[in-house]
Amino acid sequence: RVGIIAEVCTLLAEMRISVVEISQTIMEGTFTMIMLVESTPGAPEFGEVQRRLTDKSREMGVAIRIQREDIFNAMHTI
Repeated sequence: RVGIIAEVCTLLAEMRISVVEISQTIMEGTFTMIMLVESTPGAPEFGEVQRRLTDKSREMGVAIRIQREDIFNAMHTI
């Protein structure tokens, strides 16, 4: 549907979180988006960001998952 990226980016901007990079594709008929974001001064703590994104995902009827960079790097480093 139209507006998924806009809604997520608007929420991130409201939380003072900058979008650094976005990748999007359709995988097996499902819209998939990966975003690299960066907190700026005044951004909420990770837990609050996660809570607000979870609330937004329920409102939109989509799945939004967030992961800290250090965890991501640990999982994807050989």
